[in-house]
Amino acid sequence: MAPLRVEQYVVGSVQTNCYFAINENTDEVLIVDPGASAGRLAEIIEEEKLNPVAILLTHGHFDHAGGAAELAEHYGIKVYAEEHEKETLENPAINLSGWEGRELVYHADVFLRDEQEIDLAGFHIRVFHTPGHTVGGCCYYFSYQNAVFSGDTLFAQSVGRTDFPKGSASALIRSIEEKLMPLPDETTVYTGHNEITTIGTERMYNPYL
Repeated sequence: MAPLRVEQYVVGSVQTNCYFAINENTDEVLIVDPGASAGRLAEIIEEEKLNPVAILLTHGHFDHAGGAAELAEHYGIKVYAEEHEKETLENPAINLSGWEGRELVYHADVFLRDEQEIDLAGFHIRVFHTPGHTVGGCCYYFSYQNAVFSGDTLFAQSVGRTDFPKGSASALIRSIEEKLMPLPDETTVYTGHNEITTIGTERMYNPYL
């Protein structure tokens, strides 16, 4: 089982959590939600002598996808997203890029299906389609490392907003209850904003569930 080290970097205008999921045996790294500051993230990768393998997007909003293309091109790696998220990525009215004054189109190279299992950087990852915040939002579950990257689906004692285009509060709660709450209590939840939490903590204290 590959040992996972997670580094958290807060990027962009709305304080988004970008994560490096690092295989400590190989220094391979998966970059989760590089929403901004691509140059700074690349500097860290060089300083730590990491080997980028892929970019994982939990969803297509500008604050999570904004730096992906630059990093992908720089390292010659692919961007992964859930198959229902293509429209969000490619439609500025839905990806909210206009918030930053420019309407932008984002892309993914590989579109994943719900419950698909992939192997990247020595990690075995299950993909959970968790619509609600966006149509194709997803979470990445590293079962052997007891970790899930939840994007803007689940937060510490909160949940993602559903008042953006194509959002659905009922779909979001259903996603969390069906996909995330069955995970073990000790699973670390690496959230898209604010503090990291655990499934057990959210099961006990999250007022939305």
